[in-house]
Amino acid sequence: MSEKDHLSIEKKLNSTKGLLALFSKEPINVDRAIRYVDYEKKLEKLQIELIKLQTWTIQNNERIIVIFEGRDAAGKGGAIRRMTERINPRFMRIVALSKPTESEQSQWYFQRYVNQLPKAGEMVFFDRSWYNRAVVEPVNGFCTKEEHDIFMNQVNDFERMLLESGVHLVKIYMSISKKEQAKRFHDIKSNPLKQWKMTQVDESAQELWDDYTAYKKAMFSKTDTELAPWKVIRANRKTEARMNVIDYVLKKIPYDKSIEI
Repeated sequence: MSEKDHLSIEKKLNSTKGLLALFSKEPINVDRAIRYVDYEKKLEKLQIELIKLQTWTIQNNERIIVIFEGRDAAGKGGAIRRMTERINPRFMRIVALSKPTESEQSQWYFQRYVNQLPKAGEMVFFDRSWYNRAVVEPVNGFCTKEEHDIFMNQVNDFERMLLESGVHLVKIYMSISKKEQAKRFHDIKSNPLKQWKMTQVDESAQELWDDYTAYKKAMFSKTDTELAPWKVIRANRKTEARMNVIDYVLKKIPYDKSIEI
């Protein structure tokens, strides 16, 4: 290792973030601490670009939707938090709809999602979206085959109408392995601060893994269109996945990178 590299590592480890990373977990792992410092620096640069993106959105009355789909515990919520923690909360919303009410069940399926669409100058992040009906609902018996078929026949037209109306639509699917999902479930169950995250749907996710896979493939086959493509983000490594998510959104939306903030 050159003297320059040695000084660079020393500087990273002696920073506030470096010291926190170094002593936050046992045993002490220098390589892990350096990776974390590098991640934080890269993340900060990406978050600055997100502020530029939001500024452009506000100034030009743009409307942005970012959809996050993926298996349970794939890291959707964590990625959304990293995307939104530095931008202006008055011009963005995170939407994570609960089970539909009896009234909503009688409506056109897309109606309650239409009610959440962005207004001018706003960014909306969907932590699961209308694609619940493509995978989660049929796997768990929350919809009929007919309801699933109707959704699959309508969704591309629905998204085409959004895009033709000037909405920027970004579709992200976060992908993890079965082994990694099992590990994350174990971590959640073992942590009193996270146990609330486990639902009945989560409890059966491992058992129904192959069913999820089949419906996921059908979803991609039908809805990964040229007009509204899916971006699959490999998410076994959380930090890498979060940066890849932000990087993709920034590349997907043609904002003014020279805008002043």
